[in-house]
Amino acid sequence: MAKTIAIISHFAPSLIGFRGPLIRDLVATGAKVYALAPDFDDNLREQVRNLGAEPIDYSLSRTGMNPFRDILDTFRLAVLLRRLRPDVTLGYTIKPVIYGTIAAWLARVPRRVAMITGLGYVFTPSGASSSWSRTLLRTTVLKLYTFALAKVDRVIFQNPDDLKEFTDAGVVSQDKAVNAGGTGVDLQEWPLSPPVTKPVTFLLAARLLREKGILEYVEAARTIKARYPEVRFILLGGLDTNPGGISAAEVHSWVDEGLLEWPGHVNVKPWFEQMSVYVLPSYREGVPRSTQEAMAMGRPVITTDAPGCRETVEHGVNGFLVPPRDVEALVAAMERFIKEPALIETMGKESRRLAEERFDVRKVNARLMEFIMPKDDE
Repeated sequence: MAKTIAIISHFAPSLIGFRGPLIRDLVATGAKVYALAPDFDDNLREQVRNLGAEPIDYSLSRTGMNPFRDILDTFRLAVLLRRLRPDVTLGYTIKPVIYGTIAAWLARVPRRVAMITGLGYVFTPSGASSSWSRTLLRTTVLKLYTFALAKVDRVIFQNPDDLKEFTDAGVVSQDKAVNAGGTGVDLQEWPLSPPVTKPVTFLLAARLLREKGILEYVEAARTIKARYPEVRFILLGGLDTNPGGISAAEVHSWVDEGLLEWPGHVNVKPWFEQMSVYVLPSYREGVPRSTQEAMAMGRPVITTDAPGCRETVEHGVNGFLVPPRDVEALVAAMERFIKEPALIETMGKESRRLAEERFDVRKVNARLMEFIMPKDDE
């Protein structure tokens, strides 16, 4: 019997960019898919319909921290889910996981699944002693996660570090937790692209948050440009309202200094074709989608030896792992590619091999669908 699945998101574009292939594959099984988001526009609704799903609006404050608004939105969502009557809910990112799961429980949805796509700002080391407010926020979020995840049938993690942190802390029981190993990418949409060696071009694509390692990337660019003026640095991504957000004035100052190019929030594929090496000095990730896309295109990767990031690089094979916040190590890794440009092609081929082995979205989705709607009742 075909299932009805409600996918609860925090951000409508993510339904297309991150969950699109999963929605398409769920629909192909005969499932009816509702795609819930708080910020649809006409274009995004049409894109969701083109995937075979039905877009549904609901109320959610994506980055706000007003508990009264969140409680009210949870009850509104429960009423909506009672009307939609899905067999399964799948919430991803922090608020849909917490409040979406509670709403699904209140609505008596038979099966509830949560996807932890990364632990985010609250769980990312700050590099200094944590402020009392950050400590309080982390404690509160852990309690909310513990309450919500007690009401799920399955919790899907993207890397083993996040899974271990939550199970060790007793936030979720071991028997409910599984590691999916990333979101995956469509290898046909991201085909192998010819290597770029002249000029050597480094690229970082991320939301403009400090915890993405953007400040370290800029400092490394400043050092490299002083030694090798011809090297290009590209930064892709839009401004963000999260606490770690970087201001437009900061980014424009780097552009004016001649350190990097910043086209903003753009279609990344044409820019990825211009890069030699993908760089993500993040402090913590789920498993970054941008890195998987760069690997599929045959680009070496420099990233940090941090949760989620380390899942994408075999050190010395398809790139280099550096410690988080270590600008000197980042510069040294970049210089390897400048001094030995042949590595751009050889390591890039290894990236493609690893993408085919680990991050083929068809294989990833097959695992995810088994977790979301298993063939045998659990």
